[in-house]
Amino acid sequence: MASREVHDMAKVGFGEGTNELYDRARPTYPSPSLDFMRAKLTGNGPFNIVEIGSGTGLFTRTLLAHPQWKDCVGKIHAVEPSPGMRQTFQAKTQDDRISVADGTFTQTGEKDNWADAVVVAQAFHWAHPNYDGAMAEIARILKPNGTAFFIWNMEDRDSARWVARVRELYESHEADTPQFRRNLWEEAFKTASYISSFHAPERFYTDWMVPTTNSGVQDRVLSKSYITALSEEEKKTLCIGIEGVLGEEEKTWIDQSVGSFQYPYKTTVIAMKRLS
Repeated sequence: MASREVHDMAKVGFGEGTNELYDRARPTYPSPSLDFMRAKLTGNGPFNIVEIGSGTGLFTRTLLAHPQWKDCVGKIHAVEPSPGMRQTFQAKTQDDRISVADGTFTQTGEKDNWADAVVVAQAFHWAHPNYDGAMAEIARILKPNGTAFFIWNMEDRDSARWVARVRELYESHEADTPQFRRNLWEEAFKTASYISSFHAPERFYTDWMVPTTNSGVQDRVLSKSYITALSEEEKKTLCIGIEGVLGEEEKTWIDQSVGSFQYPYKTTVIAMKRLS
């Protein structure tokens, strides 16, 4: 797969040696978001699914465990350009219906019109700047009337002051990367490939809480691509800053005796139905 199709920061930040932390630190996906996705597919399956940018398999495993999805999945062909992430995916995602292979947003290696659904979880912002090429590839592999989904989990800075302050600390290192919060990915819906092949996007949002600890917050931050690329000294300084914020700000405790508190998240899902 052509390496130029993968953003330089993604190559570094999600390269080998970062993947166990990513899998441990990142949250799963809330049930209402998967309920919404299931409601957008007609029939009982079995559904063929292509997952692009599948990472370590966090979304894949969540989908297979979900009561509305687990019995209607036919095959999932996962596509991931990072060898380290593919290795972690294979080690943690044990199911005969699943395969994972090298691939990118514009070169999935999939057959024409094979998929009932295409999913991109926590990754479509990395298609920048070739959104037109990505949407052309998604349209090519989807069946007529099939549906593509983008889904993201993001820490909700509006729900707790400590989240906003922690985000200010790590976003100062973001540099010029196409992160979700910058909304560059919205350009995909204006491309010729999208307009010629899809209905207008439908959006779904849900708020939820993840149990965490001080070290859990630090690991979540350290799993970010541009933070992974920092020096060890820079990471240490960042973690000291996070510890300071968490010590100063009020949190919603789950069990203060063990340091467990709520980490507020907002999940965004975009559903895009292929034209017939």
